[in-house]
Amino acid sequence: MNTPETHPPVDLRGTTATVTARVEAAMRHDLTTALAGCDPLLGEIVHYALFNGGKRIRPLLTVLCSRCCGRDDAELYQLAAAFEYLHVATLVHDDVIDRAEQRRGTPTVVARHGLTAAILAGDWLHAHSMHLIGKLAGGRGLEIFCQATASMVNGEFAQLRLIGDITGTEQQYFEVIRQKTGNLIRSTCSIGALFAGADEARRTALATYGDRIGAAFQVVDDLLDFLGSAHRTGKTIGNDFIEGKLTLPLLHALERADDQDRHTLNQLLTGDRTRTEAYRQLVDLIGRYAGFDSAAQTARQLVAEAIQALAPFHASGQEGENVALLKQLAEYILARTK
Repeated sequence: MNTPETHPPVDLRGTTATVTARVEAAMRHDLTTALAGCDPLLGEIVHYALFNGGKRIRPLLTVLCSRCCGRDDAELYQLAAAFEYLHVATLVHDDVIDRAEQRRGTPTVVARHGLTAAILAGDWLHAHSMHLIGKLAGGRGLEIFCQATASMVNGEFAQLRLIGDITGTEQQYFEVIRQKTGNLIRSTCSIGALFAGADEARRTALATYGDRIGAAFQVVDDLLDFLGSAHRTGKTIGNDFIEGKLTLPLLHALERADDQDRHTLNQLLTGDRTRTEAYRQLVDLIGRYAGFDSAAQTARQLVAEAIQALAPFHASGQEGENVALLKQLAEYILARTK
């Protein structure tokens, strides 16, 4: 796991900037119509939530996957915007659940506008994202999209059942992260391909790619929660432990620990998790049993599988250029520091 500051490859960085600019232009144009006649406060909150930073990874994936399958037009950026609307809706609702005060170094919607307004704005973004997916990707696209959003909710419930439970397994962990994160990433790739009229083989290949990088992204997030910098990630380091989440580095340590250290880990998880000393002791035990190294190896394997899934695509021409960008994005996930 690399912790020094890293940057995406030049080609990916330039493409991301270009795609982000087009998606944000599409969002601003769309919102002018979509928010017409709505209460001004809703418009203010929606704009604040959407244009306050963010990686725009989901729209980027939608665009690249559609381009791989031969379509790149104005409607593609509207489709990509729908995924950003949903993503931001989930962040707004997450901040309500967590009672979070800040996100990306600025006040959250709930901190700035209150509980009721935050929930309602998140609801509006979710509803509008569904409208756009149905309009642009048809019934099949909306079905994939709704399955992914329902999966996100179920994943949250599944995770609640595992809080502080050292009997949780790696299989349960991957079931949770695929429901919470992977299925939505998978849907961006699948719907991007569907939008472009791709055949089933290519849609399946890109869906598999999305599944693997979604899982890898979450594993790296787990590592950054322990090894990252709060300044770079914009998140409190050790927050997963405070919340009692059994993430992959901890699960690997639990699997390898002797009886005494396993007992200690159990005490740390069921005791006062806000203590600084408890966190330090946990990090020491995870490191002793190579939990960080083995989780990083799992992330590398997932990225390798994602890249392998792109084998059905050509390596030359415009298709090849976009496949190369998808590969760069997968590899960048391993090196990211925020």
